[in-house]
Amino acid sequence: MAGMRVQVPDALWVELEPLVPPLERRFRYPGRKPYEARVCLEGIVTVLRYGIPWKALPAEPGRPSGKTCWRRLDEWERAGVWPQLLVRLQALLAEAGEIDWRRVIVDATFVAAKKGAPRRARARQTAAAQRASSTSAVTGAVVR
Repeated sequence: MAGMRVQVPDALWVELEPLVPPLERRFRYPGRKPYEARVCLEGIVTVLRYGIPWKALPAEPGRPSGKTCWRRLDEWERAGVWPQLLVRLQALLAEAGEIDWRRVIVDATFVAAKKGAPRRARARQTAAAQRASSTSAVTGAVVR
């Protein structure tokens, strides 16, 4: 699995770099120097490209672990980097005439569900019905 890391193209990095928030280190006890954002992005893209678990990201000298890449992905998600990148890339592709807007599919992750939508019908029970208790029928009867 060595050498399977995905290299981030320079054009993509140029678009993403201004969106990535800078890492702030503590003044006192700063700890280990953090990995560069581009190297972490390569780890993130590798995991997404090959569909491997974060733990399975190949350990290479000078490269972050899967956990570090996951943390950076989470930080960038909370900072809103990915929606901004999507807008930038769509604008670039639209300017180049590479997007055919007539063939666009609206994805439910980007469109809010309307609160007035009809409710789903209640699912029918597929399990066998519970049998009536044999003692419940007898309790009301008078035995002489």
